Amino acid sequence: MSDREIIALFQKRDEEAIAACKRRYGALCEETARRILGDRLDAEECVNDTWLKVWNAIPPAEPASLRGYLVTVTRNLAINRLREKTSAGRGGGELIVALDELSDCIAGDGDVEREYLARELGEAVDRFLQGLSRRDCDLFLGRYYFLCTTSELGSRYGISEAHVRAALSRVRRKLKRYLEKQGYL
Repeated sequence: MSDREIIALFQKRDEEAIAACKRRYGALCEETARRILGDRLDAEECVNDTWLKVWNAIPPAEPASLRGYLVTVTRNLAINRLREKTSAGRGGGELIVALDELSDCIAGDGDVEREYLARELGEAVDRFLQGLSRRDCDLFLGRYYFLCTTSELGSRYGISEAHVRAALSRVRRKLKRYLEKQGYL
């Protein structure tokens, strides 16, 4: 079943839409949540919350990319759940490590969290990513969006972990220069 057909089922309020999403994207959503939360049961619960949130959002939402929409919803729910779990500052997991790596490029003081500025910054990062080579973009998204370890990325692209770390370091430096030129830093 295509994404368009699944979205049409959501618009008709047909519960088969959720079943189709589970079949097609359930494993991806669970992996996304597990990478952030580090716990299989929390990840499963988060993915169940994803289905409910998407059910309530479509319609009126009509995502251009169902895959991207589902991953984004799952990721946001997992990050919120992680924040709740680590509100005392205990931290942990790949999310904390990945965000620490990006802290020099995207520093914030609370103002960045406001929706408008966050959207502008997100658009600037999107423009930056479009200017990268395919591999550098994939490495960046793999590490900082999908929270893959450098070891996993090295295996996926047939390069050493040190090569992945060096490539990510170069991309972060480029991103920092780009954001400085754009006036975000």
